[in-house]
Amino acid sequence: ATWRPIPYLDLRVGLNKFDYDTSGSQAGINYSTDLKFDSMYVTANFRVPLNPLRFTVGVSSNGNEISLVSQGTIGTVGGATYLPSETGTLRSTTSFESAAPYLGIGFYFRAFNKVGINLDLGFLWQDSPIVTLTEDGTLSGDPAFDAALEMERQELENALKDFKVYPAISLGFAVNF
Repeated sequence: ATWRPIPYLDLRVGLNKFDYDTSGSQAGINYSTDLKFDSMYVTANFRVPLNPLRFTVGVSSNGNEISLVSQGTIGTVGGATYLPSETGTLRSTTSFESAAPYLGIGFYFRAFNKVGINLDLGFLWQDSPIVTLTEDGTLSGDPAFDAALEMERQELENALKDFKVYPAISLGFAVNF
């Protein structure tokens, strides 16, 4: 939804939702991965007069999350070797700060003042990832295994640190009533 209180400023609110399932290897372990993009945003768009260009600042309520579940047998955790029954299944959840600032540029092309196309390019500052890692093996609670599990969690956190600043691309269609 968009509201234009003055000629060269509009305020927008919106919702982004998208889930993507894949698999791959992180920190030497094969995982089934579920990416959940879930955010609501409020932006202020400063429009350039007589031009489709606009500059955008805003904030998102950030519900983005990455869930990992180990696939197959796991023999190595945190550089140490274990029996698969000892490690069990590893589960990781990566989340981010609940609010994330946004900065971007955009273009709005409209026809007959009734329909339009929006294209936005920007960056969402999610801050450092918050990574949890749990397991359900027979070594649960063992101090040496817990230390190896913490090393594995730190490897995951390091591998996911690139999500701190997340590029955002949005294409939208608008109808004015």
